[in-house]
Amino acid sequence: MNESIVTGIPDTEPQPVPVATSRRLLRAGGATMAAALVGVVIGVGIIEVRYDDPAPVTAAAVPTGAPTPTATATPFGAKSNGNHFGSLRDLLLPVGGDYGLGPDDGGSGNDVELAAGQLDAELNDDILPVPKEQQDKLRRFWDSLHVKAIGVRTYKHRLNNLVISVKLHQFNQQEVQKMNEYTAVFTSDTGLFRTGPAVPGHPEAHCYLLPAPPSAPIDRMECSAAEGDLLVVLSSEGVTPLPKDKIVALLTQQLDRLASPGASV
Repeated sequence: MNESIVTGIPDTEPQPVPVATSRRLLRAGGATMAAALVGVVIGVGIIEVRYDDPAPVTAAAVPTGAPTPTATATPFGAKSNGNHFGSLRDLLLPVGGDYGLGPDDGGSGNDVELAAGQLDAELNDDILPVPKEQQDKLRRFWDSLHVKAIGVRTYKHRLNNLVISVKLHQFNQQEVQKMNEYTAVFTSDTGLFRTGPAVPGHPEAHCYLLPAPPSAPIDRMECSAAEGDLLVVLSSEGVTPLPKDKIVALLTQQLDRLASPGASV
């Protein structure tokens, strides 16, 4: 049986989540937990909970013939006020070293930038099951964020089954900060998640491991950080024990790349 819990827009103190939610948190289409917690697409107030037994989890396969990310001539970086400019695909950490491009992240692909218009259409589809009154509230909240785009890139470690997805959500700075703080409170106070490692040099970043039985062959860790007008959301999956140091190292490189002022190649 599937149920949806519709919460208020997360501009107030988060409400406690029922203990029953620990049985199963929906991870639809490879979307990161942080995005799901604060709502549809990047945070519009819906938390979806599935109460049926989880299906067996297997590591995602790497698609053949994955395209190589292409650089553009457009400059990119961060202004002194923290807002970023240029393509989000350029701001994403390039694939290289021990990593190749990973599998598609749901229906988003493995190396893509989604413009505001595309996200609006996705939002309209996602909230169709929601009562009309709530749909109107969610759309008003979405409009208040002034969403510009979302950039997605996935990484597959060449020596093991570690798969990492990084998403850059670009919208209003104040809301970026609030959503990052909201996710930190939710994941630390509900008791549903295991505490993850710190990210050196980035106190605004926080990581947490998803619920899993001790004998689970696959483990997942997710991280969230606010960098100016970018909400950075990392989702990782790999064979137990998860190589947390490799995940934190990649996240650190990504956040260093976005550091303001002066994000650079």
